Amino acid sequence: MNQDRVAVVTPDGTHTYADLDRASRAVAGALLGSVSDLSEARVAFFIPPGFEYTAVQRGIWRAGGIAVPLALSHPAPELEYVLRDAGATVVIGAPESRALLMPIAQTLGTRFMTSVEVLAHPTRDDLPHVGAPRRAMIVYTSGTTGRPKGVVTTHAILGAEIGAMVEAWEWRPNDRMLLSLPLHHAHGIMNGLLAPLAVHATCEILPAFDAATVWERFGSGEITVFTAVPTIYHRLIAAWDQAPPATQQAWSAGARLARLMMCGSAALPVQTLARWREISGHTLLERYGMTETGMILSNPLHGERRPGFVGTPMPGVDVRLVDEWGAAVPDGAPGEIETRGPLVFLEYWKRPEETKAGFRDGWFRTGDTAVRENGAFRLLGRSSVDIIKTGGFKVSALEIEEVLRMHPAIGECAVVGVADQEWGEKVAAAVELRPDATLALPELQQWAKDRLAPYKVPRLLRTLDALPRNAVGKVVKPDVAALFTGPPRPAAP
Repeated sequence: MNQDRVAVVTPDGTHTYADLDRASRAVAGALLGSVSDLSEARVAFFIPPGFEYTAVQRGIWRAGGIAVPLALSHPAPELEYVLRDAGATVVIGAPESRALLMPIAQTLGTRFMTSVEVLAHPTRDDLPHVGAPRRAMIVYTSGTTGRPKGVVTTHAILGAEIGAMVEAWEWRPNDRMLLSLPLHHAHGIMNGLLAPLAVHATCEILPAFDAATVWERFGSGEITVFTAVPTIYHRLIAAWDQAPPATQQAWSAGARLARLMMCGSAALPVQTLARWREISGHTLLERYGMTETGMILSNPLHGERRPGFVGTPMPGVDVRLVDEWGAAVPDGAPGEIETRGPLVFLEYWKRPEETKAGFRDGWFRTGDTAVRENGAFRLLGRSSVDIIKTGGFKVSALEIEEVLRMHPAIGECAVVGVADQEWGEKVAAAVELRPDATLALPELQQWAKDRLAPYKVPRLLRTLDALPRNAVGKVVKPDVAALFTGPPRPAAP
């Protein structure tokens, strides 16, 4: 490999693969100290997208640790939960995160180090041999139990996931990825960062998504690959529509020079796909995957991309559709997506029973329903009504409900997803108020933002005398969702 090739570009500068090698060896040295191998110790890190993030992630692996990325948008209670659940022995944070992370680290007995500190450490050459079967990363994702679960992948699994993407989408060293996704979940980490670095391409990382900046980079004609969630494409279209005609023309001309634009993490509205094709010249490549599975279905790089479809199995992946008893369903009939292969995760961290329940005869049960038509898969939605996909994030309604029940005005509540063109689904809360209490949406949002990640905060609210329930007293979620699709109901007195 040519170490002088550019690996990472950020607003602060350009960094070669040699720079990344040196920085990651410094991080590894800081973490190892007097020991020779971290031996799968969990190292959490809270660092904005950029070169430091990339070097810290790689340094954790080179020291033999398990990388646990933290979400920059999460409030203290959610960060503490992840650190406690993972049993992190070290947390690395950007200097500006000290005030947030230090009290949590002290409470848990976890060592806190700044990214500046670990990157300034002398490089270390006597690094441990880290075999492919070793655990490499824990990414936290919400499940139907209501609390985030740690999805564990090994170095072998990461390699298989990256290899499938490289083969299917023909990643090559002269590619330049524009990455504007957050780096605490699989889409940004795997598709946006690790895939281009695996082939020694260049990853241009933005600290956060900004529509005008992304369009300016498209307009340069330098970007060859871009991946995003439907919400981002919706915002890019809105920014293009508001731009002067000359700017529109320049942006569109530059975008057409890219070789591949992809969309995932949530269902892409057909009208968004069509509008993006009009202004950029690209038919977005839709694909499907999960934190637990990597990318398992994809529309073709070469060939027809069918709106509403997520394509055929990725290289090395087996996918089937089954009914509730595990029997295969015929083409055209709905069934749950199950998959197996080297891409599938190892386990849910410290949750053996949930891990076991996630599989059937060696096949992972995704919880998503689809139909197969002419060999391609079309998603129908979640098998569980308690999973909401909003802005590219998958969140648990049960987890949000647990938090909302802590509000002094709320007696009981039910959270559902309501279809939305921009967000895929909006988080909507129906609540029964306590006697003599009142509650408005802005007040609830202000209260919730200190306890929930931004994408989990309700965007719609209905107050009711009583939630709809069945004969045994269970809340009927479809009836709750229907409350938000008709005219507003009067608030409970």
